[in-house]
Amino acid sequence: MCQEHGLSMAAHSPHLAAILHAKGGSMKITGCEIWTVVVRAKAGTVNSPEFGAATWDHVPKHLIRLQTDDGVYGIGETGRGVGRSAVESAAQSLIGLDPLRIPLQDLPIDIGRAEGAPTGRTHEGSHGTGRINPSYDAFEMALFDLVGRHLQLPVHALLGGKVRDQVAIDFWIGQMSPDDAGRAAGEAKARGFHGLKMKCAIDDPWEDRIQAILDAAGPDFTLTLDPNERFYRPVEAIGLARRLARFPTIAMYEDPVPKWNLDWYRQIRAAINVPLALHLGNPRDVVNAIKSEACDHFNLGGGMVEFVRMASMASAYGSHVWHGSGVDLGVAEHSYLHACAAAHACVLPSDLVGSWVREHMLVVSPMTFTDGHVAVPDAPGLGCEFDMDAVRHYSVARLDVAGS
Repeated sequence: MCQEHGLSMAAHSPHLAAILHAKGGSMKITGCEIWTVVVRAKAGTVNSPEFGAATWDHVPKHLIRLQTDDGVYGIGETGRGVGRSAVESAAQSLIGLDPLRIPLQDLPIDIGRAEGAPTGRTHEGSHGTGRINPSYDAFEMALFDLVGRHLQLPVHALLGGKVRDQVAIDFWIGQMSPDDAGRAAGEAKARGFHGLKMKCAIDDPWEDRIQAILDAAGPDFTLTLDPNERFYRPVEAIGLARRLARFPTIAMYEDPVPKWNLDWYRQIRAAINVPLALHLGNPRDVVNAIKSEACDHFNLGGGMVEFVRMASMASAYGSHVWHGSGVDLGVAEHSYLHACAAAHACVLPSDLVGSWVREHMLVVSPMTFTDGHVAVPDAPGLGCEFDMDAVRHYSVARLDVAGS
């Protein structure tokens, strides 16, 4: 079996079919618990005051727990800002179904009112278009977790099998002053990280900030610069890259200019000697970037199945990838670990950064970082559990969805 191309083959492999046959019987999804949570960032972990306060940590997320009639459950986590109606709609789409008979690579989830689609339209045929229920990834996590628990298999086995036992991770900071960036880099180095990714903009105090980081963490400490398109135009991006060429520790420029203009990326790529990356979460965008020869590597988002699929596309192009992040909580970051483990091309340090940014990850045993890596869980399912005391503490709303 080809591990990298994974799920469609894994989900229908003789091995898994034999396990399902041996288990026998069936089960039914009976309900979904939904907690709406707001978990703030720790003070001093994102932006220095002069760059303005971050507000993304005020935006709610939803935690879900799918229940079945035989007591097996699965947990998931939405991205920031997903509407609760979308979560309810997705839950209703699954209630009454047998999770062992659901195609895990294409969940039968209603696109939902949040997308303005007619009632009953499903995810089928919408791969790569973005026309899916915005809570889809959370239910993908929960169903993989549920099926993995039932079969006593880790999620990476359902994705085609792990190709690595640990995943490389870099530290992360927001837009910081030189002093604050140096302090953060010193903390990162002390915790065993080998590099960091920083948010930034064209007019930042570049030389002083980078020098402060290297003074604190050493000359081999690598940097990924992510301005979220705020280098604005190729002339500015190229000029800055040439100005910073004396810092060979810069390992990657990510999303320097607006991503709609791939011609600009091709122009920048031809003019600088540092690899260029695009942060994408949609297979069609990856195809367009590859066809345009717009970048060297990819920061990929999306659900687990889509991540492994896009990583395979990038690998065929000769690119490496890493996993992006919305500065998420523990369940989502565990799902990222499994996806990274199952993708051959995922060799660059990923952005699993919530552990040192968020006040709490809302799971019982948060990830442990050793020498800039996290071990891939081999426990059944995602390998994590909600810390229910913390979930209740950070909850701002709760809802149970049951079958009619």
